[in-house]
Amino acid sequence: MAKKGEEEKLRKAGIIDMQFRRVKCKYGEKVTFHVEKGCNPNYLALLVKYVDGDGDIVAVDIKEKGGDAYEPLKHSWGAIWRKDSDKPLKFPVTAQITTEGGTKSVHNDVIPEDWKPDTAYTAK
Repeated sequence: MAKKGEEEKLRKAGIIDMQFRRVKCKYGEKVTFHVEKGCNPNYLALLVKYVDGDGDIVAVDIKEKGGDAYEPLKHSWGAIWRKDSDKPLKFPVTAQITTEGGTKSVHNDVIPEDWKPDTAYTAK
């Protein structure tokens, strides 16, 4: 945002009102799910990155190992989606992403059985 050499001027400007809009994009990279720090078998928070297409992510659903149905994650902030569970989740987990244009993409077993917090997993 700042012109070269004017970074400090921008830092001191205070609150700046902005307007933006999402545009269709093509990342050229595979969808990636970053399991956030602090996750455990009862709490899963995913940062979803590199989703091509038609706008914001409006829903992320997961299906646990052996599960019949998808369960919605709650939007936390930004591109982070979470699930708090009173029982440990069963891995591997399949994720389904829905964008504001209605496009759904399914990423089978994207979070593996031996997952770790603060680790990124790329869809196949």
